[in-house]
Amino acid sequence: MSVRRAALFYLNILVVIMTGCGEPVKARRFDQNDAAALDSLLQESWQVKVDLTESGIQKGMVQAAHQTEYKTRQGSQHHLDGGIMVTLFDQHGHATTTITAEKAVIHDNQDIEAIGNVVMRSSTDGTVITSEYAKRSARDKMIRSNRLVTITRNNETIRGEGFESDQSLKKYRIFRGSGEAFIH
Repeated sequence: MSVRRAALFYLNILVVIMTGCGEPVKARRFDQNDAAALDSLLQESWQVKVDLTESGIQKGMVQAAHQTEYKTRQGSQHHLDGGIMVTLFDQHGHATTTITAEKAVIHDNQDIEAIGNVVMRSSTDGTVITSEYAKRSARDKMIRSNRLVTITRNNETIRGEGFESDQSLKKYRIFRGSGEAFIH
């Protein structure tokens, strides 16, 4: 065998050996858990009542004409529409605040977003807060909005862009505010 043929022979063997080495290509299989992680409808209900509890104690109640539950990457979300009413309770079980809106979203952590003609009423002192959007945080029990808001209380009307309040609407801050008050 000539030197040239021997070199080609060994080169071909080397190429065959090199292509056989390395990690095999793994085909990606379809995983149903991946598909379930995408936003997908889990269930749909009408005339819904959802109790919000903490350590077995009722902290709120949500009522709606229609609900759809979706699985998301973070867990699940309940989308409510057809008019909603949220009632929030204090530590003694007394209703402190009622929130009505066109729609709402309840997250797994019990955060509630109210959307469209949002009206929040205090059961204790008659305070009424209106906006197009509000979110109640389950973590700190605060209600917030970054939209236009009107607060009416005892012949006073305060308007602003954004606010935050405790969920009983007793202590609140309004941002970029203006207002009217009638002094007797």
